Amino acid sequence: MSLIVQKFGGTSVADSQKILAAARKAIRAQQQGHQVVMVVSAMGKNTDLLIGLAGEITDRPSAREMDMLLSTGEQVSVALMAMAIQSLGHQAVSLTGAQIGIKTDSIHTKARIKSISTERMQRLLDEGNIVIAAGFQGIDEDFNITTLGRGGSDTTAVALAAVLGANACEIYTDVDGVYTTDPRVLPEARRVDRISYDEMLELASLGAGVMHNRSIEFAKKFNVPIHVRSSLSDAPGSIIAANVESKAQSVSGAAMLKDEARISLLGVPDVPGTSLEFFSRIAARNVSVDMIVQNVGEDGKADISFTIPSDELDITLEAVAEAREIVRVDDVTHDKQASKISVVGLGMARQTGVADRMFRALADSDVNIQMITTSEIKISVLVDRSAAQTALRAVHKVFELEKQPVASEDTGQPIDQAPPTDAADVVDRLRGVDMEQLTIHDVQLDSTQGRITISGVPDAPGVAAKAFEEVAAAGIFVDMIVQSYTGHPDGARLSFTVPRDTLDNSVAVVRRLAASFNCGGVSSSPSIAKLSVSGVGLRSHTSVAIRMFRALAEANINVQMINTSEVRVNVVVDGNQGEQALARLQDAFADVIR
Repeated sequence: MSLIVQKFGGTSVADSQKILAAARKAIRAQQQGHQVVMVVSAMGKNTDLLIGLAGEITDRPSAREMDMLLSTGEQVSVALMAMAIQSLGHQAVSLTGAQIGIKTDSIHTKARIKSISTERMQRLLDEGNIVIAAGFQGIDEDFNITTLGRGGSDTTAVALAAVLGANACEIYTDVDGVYTTDPRVLPEARRVDRISYDEMLELASLGAGVMHNRSIEFAKKFNVPIHVRSSLSDAPGSIIAANVESKAQSVSGAAMLKDEARISLLGVPDVPGTSLEFFSRIAARNVSVDMIVQNVGEDGKADISFTIPSDELDITLEAVAEAREIVRVDDVTHDKQASKISVVGLGMARQTGVADRMFRALADSDVNIQMITTSEIKISVLVDRSAAQTALRAVHKVFELEKQPVASEDTGQPIDQAPPTDAADVVDRLRGVDMEQLTIHDVQLDSTQGRITISGVPDAPGVAAKAFEEVAAAGIFVDMIVQSYTGHPDGARLSFTVPRDTLDNSVAVVRRLAASFNCGGVSSSPSIAKLSVSGVGLRSHTSVAIRMFRALAEANINVQMINTSEVRVNVVVDGNQGEQALARLQDAFADVIR
């Protein structure tokens, strides 16, 4: 008999009528011949209410007691859902995370799942019950209740689908699928039929509110297709799986992460180990660093900028102050009024001209770019928060995301059919492993590129657009782009990498451009090595970049450039040290390479 996991978010169980409606969906699925596990969130604004009550008691509630408090919200929902199903004449049993056997680590409010027991759930299912599982929660080795953090019910649902070998994981929410951007922000956003794991992972971490990135990490790691659907209708929804919607499309979605804070370390010694001193202390405080931008140093000093959630600015500045006692820097600046705008698409790896189109759209909308970072499937820029919505609309429009893309020959299974998966193989892989363990797929070295850097870039809209339009017009393929914070007194530095055999032509183009904008000098290097670590869990495991920096620092290898994404961390080092750096990174990640 096939098995389906259905997850209902807080808005889908906000009152008794919505709970009954969700109960009917589960009953309908069971009557169609499926075993059904439901995962439910706390009702509506119940979690916010509980947080507010804690705030009335104390400004600093302990993390353990917050987990004890917040877990009650899901327990209310599962009990009411079981009652609703029983009232409709069907069997149902509600279970807390502890009763299911969801074992986690002991990091309260941000716990990671280590293992899940399936025996009790499977016995109840075989007895004809619909099993109602409390999302968002688990239990540690000392039987303390833990919660999984933001999006924890999504994570619970996909994890249960993985361990049970479910045929489908349906996520019911207040929207009818995944959109090209948040439809509440841009009404012209279009619902997509299908999106790949990697694209959704980037978008989820970039502020797309439909799914949380940890749940997508689970889905990708264990090949769980996710069907995002509306709890209010029978609309077809969107499939998140291995394949893209259209291979002809360069960009599949755009996202805005509105509440970002930027910290810039100016005049950092350009020597091995500098990044490690700062980011190891930040990671020790469990702060999730988002954009990391380090550009090429000049006169023995470099600049490093990074972004974090704005509500974690104070604790991050504490870590930076601690590191400054060891590493002398010229200045530290920060800005709590920043937003990140990103475009995502697997097609970027095959198509040129994406960056210049994005930068031109922003320039034409008079949006100034403060920072740039890119990966193989993502381009992100930092802008002032007041310009964020204008920027999002501009990039959404320039890539025509409101239009249905041209169909490609191979988009995978139809929308109502999940791709086949070997459930036994997945369950076997889950035995005896930490389910949310970091999984590295590959450590790569690319020694075929050269680097160009423009110094003293003016803090004004249009410079990046013009630069990459000129480069694209010359037929030059650009890979890695890094623009440091534009607020530096001497102007920003804009660096990018190109195939080595096009370096001379690229330098000539850039020199003409730099002169026209009254930039500073143009430097280049024909000998760089780009090293990439790719895998699943990079966002939720803050130690990935730390491992890289530590391994390279211990080998006395200096990092010249850094940029990051949700599935890859890239660094650039001197070309003569590429092979040595590769060996060091392979050793550093040997325990998690799969």
